This record gives sequence, C-alpha cells and structure tokens, in this order.
Amino acid sequence: MVAPKFRRILLKLSGEALMGDDAYGINTPMLNSIVAEIKGVADLGVEVGVVIGGGNIFRGMAGVATGMDRATADYMGMLATVMNGMALSDAMRQAGLSARVQSALNVDQVVEPYIRGKAIRYLEEGKVVIFAAGTGNPFFTTDTAAALRGAEIGAEIVLKATKVDGIYTTDPKKDAAATRFACISFDEVIHRNLAVMDATAFALCRDQKLPINVFSIFKPGALLRVVMGEDEGTLVHV
Repeated sequence: MVAPKFRRILLKLSGEALMGDDAYGINTPMLNSIVAEIKGVADLGVEVGVVIGGGNIFRGMAGVATGMDRATADYMGMLATVMNGMALSDAMRQAGLSARVQSALNVDQVVEPYIRGKAIRYLEEGKVVIFAAGTGNPFFTTDTAAALRGAEIGAEIVLKATKVDGIYTTDPKKDAAATRFACISFDEVIHRNLAVMDATAFALCRDQKLPINVFSIFKPGALLRVVMGEDEGTLVHV
C-alpha cells in the first residue's frame, strides 16, 4: 500500500461543517461522517490534530452586531468551540477512535488545558488531539489558532476543511467559468487578493513555511486523498 504523504496534520474544521443542512447546532449524521473521514486517515498511522470552530453554536461577530462587547462575544465563541470539541470527541469514542480535547481556556472539569508537550505525546501515541477555545484570546480567529497549533505541534500541513473544494480564480457560485487552482504560492494568493484564511493566520503559515490545503469536507474521501498527496483541493505553498 502507498504510504501517506503527510504523517502529522492539523485539520481546521469549522463549526458550520458540523451543521450539515441544519440551520444551527450539530447534525449527527454529518458529525459521524466527518469522524469517519478522520478515522480513515488515523488508521493509516497519520497523526491528527483538529482545531474546531464554534460558528454553528455562537459566532462572536454576530454578538458584536447586536451591540455586545467584542471581547465578551469572542469568549462566548471560544466556549462554543469547547462544546463542539466535546461532541467531536464523544463521536470519535463511539467510532473506536481515541481522542483528547485540550482547551486554551481553563475549564478543567470538562476538558484538559492545552499543554504543548502533552499534545505532542498524545499524537505520538496515535490519539487525535482536538484543540478548542481558539488561541484563548479575543480578536483572534480559529484560523489563527489552526496556524499557531500547527506550527507548535510540528504539523507538516494545515488542512482547511470548507464547503468549497479548493481556491478558485473567481467565486464558483457566481461564475461558471471559475477554475480551481491545483496549487498556488503564498505570494500569488496575496497578489490575486484571494481569500484563504484571515491575514494573521495566513502570514503565520507563510512565515513558518507551513503549507495549507483548502478542500471540501463534504466530498467523501477528500481528506484521505489530500493526505495521500493526490490532486484534491488547492495546495498553498511557499
């Protein structure tokens, strides 16, 4: 059997990915489908870290739009990611996959605090590590958390799971002639002003020479194909 191209990955999973076709909350079939995709690569010996978002439960900027203080709204969003992390961990347990949730906020009664050395040890033991609560700071997105945790744990690549199967020349929902980039450099992304991650996360990945792959988590087998190095999604490289 062909060996995976990547041995340690950081998967950035949005809270919205857990909703499926629902308006909010967690769609159980979608949750189980994502877990099956992760288990498929973990069973190959790939070490998997996951940064989970919280937009399906509470999006900080939505709170700001109603007049809420930005820092308060962001902390509420971080707590939403802890809830998603717990749900993801439980689904993994039921699927026979060992997982640990580590939070950047101290909520010791429900999940572990984030400790870099312990996270790396869990990965080496074959456990999936779910990083919740973003960076633990307001004003930073979970994209930035993914770039930061990816660099900290020595991931070989950050995989951004979205609803779109890559980066396109224009919006494929509005332009039928839009074409997908198989790969593109960090500099060209900046030159073309393409949206990949927020600016802080993107700059951190570029500075650390940490490649990014943008792919659709809704395509069956897409995560496995990315890990195997096949033409799936869009690879952003130095």
